[in-house]
Amino acid sequence: MRIIPAIDIIDGKCVRLSKGDYDTKKIYNENPLEVAKRFEAHGIQYLHLVDLDGAKSKHIVNHSILEQIASKTSLQIDFGGGLKTDEDLRIAFESGAIQVTGGSIAVKNAEVFLGWIAKHGSDKIILGADAMDEKVAVSGWQEESKEELIPFIEQYQSKGIQYVICTDISKDGMLEGPSFDLYQKILSSTSKERPLKLIASGGISTFDELPKLAELGCEGTIIGKAIYENRISLKQLETYIISRG
Repeated sequence: MRIIPAIDIIDGKCVRLSKGDYDTKKIYNENPLEVAKRFEAHGIQYLHLVDLDGAKSKHIVNHSILEQIASKTSLQIDFGGGLKTDEDLRIAFESGAIQVTGGSIAVKNAEVFLGWIAKHGSDKIILGADAMDEKVAVSGWQEESKEELIPFIEQYQSKGIQYVICTDISKDGMLEGPSFDLYQKILSSTSKERPLKLIASGGISTFDELPKLAELGCEGTIIGKAIYENRISLKQLETYIISRG
């Protein structure tokens, strides 16, 4: 299971929110590159970079920070937040993203999202399936859609999607543990012919939760506030990565 720390950006700074609420913003570092270099120094290879300004503005905003981290570290970055057009995607990839995540766009404009998969390949496009009470949420989690979470994932899986990041919004930033039951339900419900690469996100609070997510069959897990609040140390993650070989 891949360990994928998160850096969320508002006004060029590294922040965290609780349950996606912008009013709960807490700044952890003024310099996201510094944070990324610290991750890299502990053997971490992946980064989940979220443009929260982009999510609010509905177009890419913080691509200069993506470019800075991509050019000054060897981290493989998946980038999301406000990607709505082919032009947004072009900027993200040209700025150094290895993968991009589409959430709202997959709900509101399936045609464009499917076009991205066709053009770039399903190894480059991640479906962001973030949910509250198993209903997909959009627009930086400010809106709930009518889409049921598991049918939504299954629909895109049938169209070739491999990677899915699923956040239970009620857990995000709360440090109360992830939605083990939800992830188990997703993995047992979706197609076995094309196994899903499910990336767990939201609520990770202790190191002991990571082996449990791996046992469930999660392909990766995104860790945010638990790192910034020193609930999980980078040394622990380094040891885990080495032990998994």
